[in-house]
Amino acid sequence: MAGGGRGGGSDPRGAPQGAGSWRLLLLAWLSLVGTAQEPALGTPARVPEPPAPARPQGTWGSWGPWSSCSSSCGDGVALRSRRCLRSSEEQPCTGDPRQYRLCQLPGCPGGSVPFRAMQCSLYDNRPVLGSSARYRWVPFHGAPNLCDLNCLAEGHNFYYSFGRVLDGTRCSPGSPELCVGGRCLSVGCDGILGSRPDACGHCSHGSCVLVHRLFQGSDPSSGYLGYVNVTKIPAGATHIKVTDRSRNYLALVASDGRYVLNGDRTIAWPGPYEAAGTLLTYSRTPDGTESLEAAGPTREDLQVMVLLQEPNPGIEYQFWLPRGHPQLGRGDSSALRQPQPRGAGSPPPPEPSPRPGGSATEPPPRSPPGPSQDGATAGRCGRCRPPKGRSQRIRHFCQSDFVFHGRILARRVVGRETRYEVEVKTRYRQRFPLVAREYLWVPSTCGCPTLSEGGEYLLMARRHVNHEHTLNRILLQERGYARPWTPREARLVREAAPHCPRPP
Repeated sequence: MAGGGRGGGSDPRGAPQGAGSWRLLLLAWLSLVGTAQEPALGTPARVPEPPAPARPQGTWGSWGPWSSCSSSCGDGVALRSRRCLRSSEEQPCTGDPRQYRLCQLPGCPGGSVPFRAMQCSLYDNRPVLGSSARYRWVPFHGAPNLCDLNCLAEGHNFYYSFGRVLDGTRCSPGSPELCVGGRCLSVGCDGILGSRPDACGHCSHGSCVLVHRLFQGSDPSSGYLGYVNVTKIPAGATHIKVTDRSRNYLALVASDGRYVLNGDRTIAWPGPYEAAGTLLTYSRTPDGTESLEAAGPTREDLQVMVLLQEPNPGIEYQFWLPRGHPQLGRGDSSALRQPQPRGAGSPPPPEPSPRPGGSATEPPPRSPPGPSQDGATAGRCGRCRPPKGRSQRIRHFCQSDFVFHGRILARRVVGRETRYEVEVKTRYRQRFPLVAREYLWVPSTCGCPTLSEGGEYLLMARRHVNHEHTLNRILLQERGYARPWTPREARLVREAAPHCPRPP
């Protein structure tokens, strides 16, 4: 059965049964934490308005003092709260405005009423369901929601839900978890309910820093380049993940120079590998996607490399480091750095031979892609005709996967294409992830659109993935939208967004 009103009262666990003062104490506790509970049945719940994506978020104020404990013995919780400081133009803060911690209390004396049983008894001899019948209620533990006050009518075969249990109630008999705000939470290592260690395994949150980059260096114009450095994963790293979506091969080298994976041009089978004091999982799918994952922490440095067979479309890697780690102050100056190749001109690597005792799934074939298609060859460059006007701006905005404000850092001709290294400053539209430093490709060498090094532009580009899914690039067409960035241009682009049709 469902429905019912909410109960009130105090904690009789430290008082003998029948004492009248415990009801007043429980009512006092409810008045203190009532704002943390759900609204009473029949009270309309407040539905938060969806935040506007372009508006900044507010900031949290400092935590207030801890309240008194919800109980005088046994299980109990204290709470503290904080306020979101924001203007009318800012979004609400993300996170919980309340925090609960476990109280360190002595056990309740023998003969005390259990907390959940006391809450059920508050509804003894009170009418429910609009009936004049009176019942005595005891806890019922067979309902699906452990943090609802589910009470069984004594001598009958039905139970009734009187809303949520009070904060600090055990989720079930003998369970170490407590109900807070209608949720069953465990006590974290810092004594806070619902808290978990951060990515570095520390109780103090904020002690960990995420390193997340995209390596897009080393684009061979022809032939094989062998092994190329990607990044160093320093000792102490946790939650490591490296992903390559190409027909190249990831490789891993230990701090002593020994190959852990895919070394000496010998391709290893997917599976678990031990390195640097942690267990690494190497996977490879039939479409050529590779990944390296490890929980860490690593006890020594690991060097991630790639065995190139074709142009590198981008290798994404991420790991966590403790704040103040010396590697955070040095190391890769850019996710797009050009490492020194190893084994230039090497032949393609041999595939692994079948395992003894049975056939194994062949790893995905790897072969260089065909030549790029270039619509403008040398000597046939025409006049640049950049799109202009409101209709062109709206059309390009709606058809683009990426619209952003970028600063041109470098320009390089690669074969029949032009590659720009761009610092992404402001994102106006991104249908796919866009990191702080990207390569922007133009399928010609004519210098059209005109982009100067050091200049800042408003760029509208599309994602380019070839048929074999070996290339994943940001492509700016010759007649794509690329105009010098100005505050006025940024305003006009924002005004173009509402004109795009919504996806079905």
